Amino acid sequence: MDVTRILLSLLALLALALPGASLADDAAKIKLGYAKCAHCTPMSLTPQFAEGVAIDAVGFNTGTDALTALVSKNIDVAQVTYLHYAIALDKGFDVVAISGQVNGGSAMLLGNDLEVAPGDWSALKALIAKYKADGKPFRVAASRGNAQDIHMRGAFAKQGIDINKDVQFVNIPNPSDHLQALRRGEVELICTVEPFATQIMQAKAAKFFGFPYDQAAGKLTNLILTRSDVIASNPKALEGVVRAVVKVDAHIAADKPALIEVISKITGLDKAIATGAVENLDPDPKMYRPSALAIAAMMRDLKYINSDVTAAVEKNLDYRFLEAATGKPKTELGY
Repeated sequence: MDVTRILLSLLALLALALPGASLADDAAKIKLGYAKCAHCTPMSLTPQFAEGVAIDAVGFNTGTDALTALVSKNIDVAQVTYLHYAIALDKGFDVVAISGQVNGGSAMLLGNDLEVAPGDWSALKALIAKYKADGKPFRVAASRGNAQDIHMRGAFAKQGIDINKDVQFVNIPNPSDHLQALRRGEVELICTVEPFATQIMQAKAAKFFGFPYDQAAGKLTNLILTRSDVIASNPKALEGVVRAVVKVDAHIAADKPALIEVISKITGLDKAIATGAVENLDPDPKMYRPSALAIAAMMRDLKYINSDVTAAVEKNLDYRFLEAATGKPKTELGY
């Protein structure tokens, strides 16, 4: 009798447990990719802030790598930049923007031996002109395809510096390699991303020149993209992803130590570096339509893309997930 009672109790408990297990197994799954830069690393927190969706967050070296994984259908959602968005549309890829994330994170650094004060564009232009007159290349570097590249190009163009004629552009794809390039004297100026900018300055491998935000892109940086097939098949899961992004942004905006912790954990860099980096980061899930259109136009003017993608940029900004996640209309979300 006791054995029967015990068995019945176990069966009852099992019956209660099974529906919960089934629900967990049935939760929509989204594979999300993010880059390993300071303002990108908070995306690693999205799984713990997600509700109704199981997020598998995967780190990539660069946003370009994350975009490649998205368009090749290896992941469902990618944290990239407004720059990547325009490039993807220029190439005819199926990408849809569903949220912002964190902006800022760019800095221009100069070689220590160059006698140019921070923000002194007149002195920088004079130095570039001297290099040109002496028959020496003034080498400027960035990771081509990243936001820092377009920020720098736009800032240079606004100052009348032709990046194709006045200086020599050097592409260093992985931002973690920027420090050694400066130490080896391979470039005179670099526009890099946090936390590597702070790492370089704390290591005294270069000195600060300025933030490259005085151009059409402003300090807009990160954007969350998906594909139309994911929207068609899993809209509620994407809504869950955007809700998680909004929650993470609110979390790191209110708790800088938490942002410092995740930057240090994902990049492997010292917390002192992460602490310096957060001052140049701006958590913000909004998508800024007018600025996105200006970025697309600037990229075409700079011959970064070959076609006019402004219509596609506007058409493929899908605000429905942000509206659902925030309870606000798109007119209050950057539209």
